[in-house]
Amino acid sequence: MKLPKTTQGRVEAPKLRKLGTTALIICCLLISFFFFVVLRPSFDPSSILNLHTNITIQVLEENTSFVDERNFERNILSPPVEEQREDNFTSTNATLISWPLLREEKGSESMRINGSTNAEEENTKSKLEIAGVELESHVDVVERNQEAHDIVGGEVLPKSNILCDFSQRRSDTCVVEGDVRVLGRASTIILAGDLQLHTSPQDTWKVRPYARKWEQPIMEKIKELTLKGPIKPKESPKCVVNHDVPAIIFSTGGFLGNFFHDFTDVLIPLFITSRQYNGDVRFLVTNFNSRWIKKYQPLLLRLSRFPIINLDGEKSTHCFPKAHVGLISHKELSINSSISPNGYSMTEFRELLRTCYSLSRNSVSKGTRRPRLLIVFRKGSRTFMNKKEVILMARGLGYKVVLAGPEETHNLPRFARIVNSCDVMMGVHGAGLANMMFLPDNATLIQIVPWGRLGYACRHDFGNPAPDMGLRYLEYEIREEESSLIYQYPRDHPVFSDPLSIHKQGWNALWSIFLNQQNIKLDVRRFRGVLQEALKSLR
Repeated sequence: MKLPKTTQGRVEAPKLRKLGTTALIICCLLISFFFFVVLRPSFDPSSILNLHTNITIQVLEENTSFVDERNFERNILSPPVEEQREDNFTSTNATLISWPLLREEKGSESMRINGSTNAEEENTKSKLEIAGVELESHVDVVERNQEAHDIVGGEVLPKSNILCDFSQRRSDTCVVEGDVRVLGRASTIILAGDLQLHTSPQDTWKVRPYARKWEQPIMEKIKELTLKGPIKPKESPKCVVNHDVPAIIFSTGGFLGNFFHDFTDVLIPLFITSRQYNGDVRFLVTNFNSRWIKKYQPLLLRLSRFPIINLDGEKSTHCFPKAHVGLISHKELSINSSISPNGYSMTEFRELLRTCYSLSRNSVSKGTRRPRLLIVFRKGSRTFMNKKEVILMARGLGYKVVLAGPEETHNLPRFARIVNSCDVMMGVHGAGLANMMFLPDNATLIQIVPWGRLGYACRHDFGNPAPDMGLRYLEYEIREEESSLIYQYPRDHPVFSDPLSIHKQGWNALWSIFLNQQNIKLDVRRFRGVLQEALKSLR
């Protein structure tokens, strides 16, 4: 009987040790669970997510007030809202490693998610889901805060601001966004909005919407527009006509009627400013010139699909979600594609011209036919005194000569097709050379520079723009023997001995002597080499 007792005691001892170990493990688990429950908020990934969300929304609100206006890059003045630079936006968000997609602007994140394949969507969700909170819902919040970030009393209101740039040499421009009210006869644009939404009190800006602001005498004839805002909606004129597309306000006064200025002062700047809207934009015109608008109607209809509003005679208050006051202008007869909206360049502008005027030739074809030389003649000043001699010499080189005087240029669609049919175009410095825009790519422009140290100005107007249009440029600067001025002034006169002294007398003296009094008798033997050089590019 003793043996079983001893055996029973030996059997139960291990069981007691196992029970003690199990109890210790359970106790440790209970203690760990207790600390996990108490400290869980500190380690909850969703708490970290919420922290990142708050930081990101704040950054986006501070940096996306003017995301659309990438074209205003230098010294931008915006009294109502302090503008944050785009590079600050990027560098700030670079610290939020969990959210790489937030470095893109204007809701591009949601577009990327919506545009992905099912496999991509599943992959994206698996990577960006933390503690059951998906990035998709976070992106929606960011997008709303970018596009409409003014919140008053729980109500989300459209963003509103006035952004003006008076630092550019060629033109002053303002972009007004929000509840924009245009009073035509009063020449006033009002931004209606609650004062509590803005960081500075009501302010006023003045703009003359014509892209030649250094020409003070002509700018004084351009109607001045007044921008005001923010003004409480109840204190602003009521909307009579509502539009759901942006407005672009510009002048058809100034030098318009001169072919060069038609393009460099208005049509090219209008293309830069409006093309981004693909026709969904309304033009409002001050210093209204109906004849000018009719002349360029084919081009204007390609830039806006709506009738043009004569701002000077408009009695009703027109309301828009956005308005551009003044036109963006970069340089003479050209576009700086590095700062233009969507990177537009003269290539796109010339493609638009070909479409508008049904121009069949995109580029010059080498060696396929007898080269066509267009000679642009002037009347009055800077005319060719030996026209027949020049024509015979050109024909002797193998050119088929096409002549164009002022009469031929009156019918613009027809003349554009004539220019487009030619391979080389030549003429004395003047507005007629602006027809170079209708030449096909790889054609050649030859500019004849009158006597008087005018090379720089001539290159500035036509020589520099030529490469941007895909054209070759040749220049021929005449000698004093080729100028009619030798019959008016002795050879020791400053006109010949010191032309720059005439420049120093001012524009009127320079224009009167070197541009208005001078005609040209080309040295055909010397000029022959220029035409031969142009031929080389065609063979």
